Amino acid sequence: MSDLIRSTAAELAAKIAAREVSAVEVAQAHLDRIGEVDGAVHAFLHVDAEGALAAARRVDDDVAAGREVGPLAGVPLALKDVFTTEGVPTTCGSKILEGWVPPYDATVTRRLKEAGVVILGKTNMDEFAMGSSTENSAYGPTRNPWDTDRIPGGSGGGSAAALAAFEAPLAIGTDTGGSIRQPGSVTGTVGVKPTYGGVSRYGLVAFSSSLDQAGPCARTVLDAALLHEVVAGHDPLDSTSIDAPVPPVVAAARQGANGDLSGVRVGVVSQFSGEGYQPGVLHSFEAAVAQLKQLGAEVVEVSCPSFDYALPAYYLIAPSEASSNLARFDAMRYGLRVGDDATRSAEEVMSLTREAGFGPEVKRRIMIGTYALSSGYYDAYYGSAQKVRTLISREFDKAFATVDVLVSPTTPTTAFRIGERTGDPMAMYKADLCTIPANLAGNAAMSVPSGLSDEDGLPVGLQIMAPALQDHRMYRVAAAYEVARDAAAGSPLIQGVPQLAGAR
Repeated sequence: MSDLIRSTAAELAAKIAAREVSAVEVAQAHLDRIGEVDGAVHAFLHVDAEGALAAARRVDDDVAAGREVGPLAGVPLALKDVFTTEGVPTTCGSKILEGWVPPYDATVTRRLKEAGVVILGKTNMDEFAMGSSTENSAYGPTRNPWDTDRIPGGSGGGSAAALAAFEAPLAIGTDTGGSIRQPGSVTGTVGVKPTYGGVSRYGLVAFSSSLDQAGPCARTVLDAALLHEVVAGHDPLDSTSIDAPVPPVVAAARQGANGDLSGVRVGVVSQFSGEGYQPGVLHSFEAAVAQLKQLGAEVVEVSCPSFDYALPAYYLIAPSEASSNLARFDAMRYGLRVGDDATRSAEEVMSLTREAGFGPEVKRRIMIGTYALSSGYYDAYYGSAQKVRTLISREFDKAFATVDVLVSPTTPTTAFRIGERTGDPMAMYKADLCTIPANLAGNAAMSVPSGLSDEDGLPVGLQIMAPALQDHRMYRVAAAYEVARDAAAGSPLIQGVPQLAGAR
């Protein structure tokens, strides 16, 4: 594998700005890598080679002319196929949007382009971001580069797998209940859910509007921070966008890299352990907590009893919002249309199209959500779930009054085998057991690799959670831990990904 493929985003940006390598060379190296291994991984749904090389040439022209370029100019990126991208297919992993080419860019897409980031293409995902394994994609599953018989997490498994397979140094995902962090955990990559409202949702095809949040994915904490600052910030096109300065996440990551966490109080969430947690995951988590202590952090145990009810509350709130958001896919304006002839009514066409276009998991969640919102059941289900959400937010506030960050395993197990949980939705949903509370409360959370399980040699993630608009706190802790972890191992964890020999 070439040095261009192994380099971090920060290293590539510096080399491009110094004219040590061209952005076109970097883009072509990653396009070649995609050609070599993506047949085995299936991280991408659409590769835009022509668009990527054109964007790279523009960066090279700017550098040659002495014009100032952004901190990630020329660096390739894999974009989750849930962001509208002008002139490029956007499917959300669903047959109902097959062939749809948006006429506009999402705000995240636009900011990436304005920063000179080179978008390689659109990555695979669970249909409409509903899933924890990327097996719910209408276009087939993505495979984990560590073991291609296993899942890469979901719903953003394509973005995480692209990073782990060295097909891109950066990626963008979305996190509704853990869809950035859980894939990060099981692929040994960094995944960040910023504070809700910290990154614009304009042009992000909605699953659950009060929970969805776009965020950065990378192989290092600093790379994630650099990407975070590119895409974050207030957007008047998004009514939920926070009109406040972007937290200083890059400065915090650089500070953390000095390896000193003196004065930082870390809370271990007692609810996230015990039955249902793989022993190798708990061993890795305990070792990570011990490492944080060695770095000077004060570690205390924190109890958040309402977190035990986060999973059922989420699976009432999210499907309820999905049943409303997905009503727009009605065959009347764009996307798939089935049974369109003079003998059928609009209602029949709509019904036939939704039956053919939506997959089983999307249908399941629409039905759950519609039932939860129905007359006579609203207060008992949706209303009660919102009360639990309030309790969870209050417990976060109480915890953050005494600690700077909270930590837990990111997900209870390492990557499971493809097909292992497809017949058991509850087993699948439990993959997000640790990640959902942060979505319900809207605060910041991230997953950073914490080594490999001593049971199966697969990646494990450490989840770090911070208060709303205090995203920089978790970056400082994650960067310090990352440096210590790599020093103890003798090399960066992500370098251990199998080379996918014979993948072509």
